Amino acid sequence: MVVNTCGFIDAAVQESLETIGDALDENGKVIVTGCLGAKEGVIETAHPSVLAVTGPDSQAEVMEAIHTQLPPQHDPYTDLIPPGGLKLTPRHYAYLKIAEGCNQSCSFCIIPSMRGKLISRPIGEILDEAEKLVEAGVEELLVVAQDTAAYGVDTKYRTGFWQGQPLKSNIDELVKHLGGMGAWLRLHYLYPYPHVDRLVEMMADGLVLPYLDVPLQHASPSILKSMRRPGNQEKTVRRIEQWRSTAPDLAIRSTFIVGFPGETEDDFEQLLEFIKEARIDRAGAFAYSDIEGAPANDLPGAIAEELKQERLERFMELQTAISADKLQERVGSITEMMVDTITEDGVIGRSYAEAPEVDGVIWLDVDTDIELQEGDKFDVKISGADEHDLYAEPVID
Repeated sequence: MVVNTCGFIDAAVQESLETIGDALDENGKVIVTGCLGAKEGVIETAHPSVLAVTGPDSQAEVMEAIHTQLPPQHDPYTDLIPPGGLKLTPRHYAYLKIAEGCNQSCSFCIIPSMRGKLISRPIGEILDEAEKLVEAGVEELLVVAQDTAAYGVDTKYRTGFWQGQPLKSNIDELVKHLGGMGAWLRLHYLYPYPHVDRLVEMMADGLVLPYLDVPLQHASPSILKSMRRPGNQEKTVRRIEQWRSTAPDLAIRSTFIVGFPGETEDDFEQLLEFIKEARIDRAGAFAYSDIEGAPANDLPGAIAEELKQERLERFMELQTAISADKLQERVGSITEMMVDTITEDGVIGRSYAEAPEVDGVIWLDVDTDIELQEGDKFDVKISGADEHDLYAEPVID
């Protein structure tokens, strides 16, 4: 078994170590990869019986470790890699990684020290991979990186080539060509650079799904300054209004940190007020925790764990009510749905406003005996909603 790990926050480290333990209990032969592997000795100390430990972005090292334990036996009937390559997601959607690393210096984050500075993939290589995925049946491409909107900054947007055509290596050019491949295109982890406004315009034009994943982290100017993040509550609200004016169907996802060192009750109230004004469609929050190597560890004004959890609960209570209201507004509307799962109890899918695994879903009231496949897309009418999920029925022509 191969266990991929996260080493970003304490809770993720603990979850990774527990998962490694579960894998050892079930299988006994475990190789570990991912960010936690970059923290020297952590995995080996907790689980000395793992067969090998590699760091992030280590596909070659993982395969070498696997082949050390299980030398490959050539078989012409099983060694043929499918056209879309090997992936861990369902057949109908795939993540498309366009860059590795990050040039930001957020005080709560150790990604640059773990993953390094931004390294953008050649634009032609990305488009080739996307084209193969779509040809293999992928119906949704989810574009990811640690800092997706910074694509090409490290190469100074140099000219690349795809199918003999010169292309600038920037996020606009990349999205334009990915959006023409016939699959849903969803962008994740967009730092709120000014040029994100252009991406929203592309969403309005139908080139990319009107789904904006933009981690804002907080609303208090003093906390944002301590985080080394940009932002001003009033300006951000105005900007969100502008985005929604440009793309009226826009769904916004964001994440926030509560209990950051020095966060006063007034700072937290500013965050709650921002949430009320901005009415983010999908928002999650984390209680701040010290991360080894993060500059924020040295900031004064550490918040007690009990207060962190109390603020986290207050944030989520407010956001849950907003989510319920926003979803209720969609009742009666018609939207295109993609089928994710077909079970005996019904069909589960998503629209443009729901990313897989991190957002809610659409429960479709339909006879499961009809011919449906994962990845099928068709119009449905939203008939109900709760705090996180929608309920729908098929639109009958």
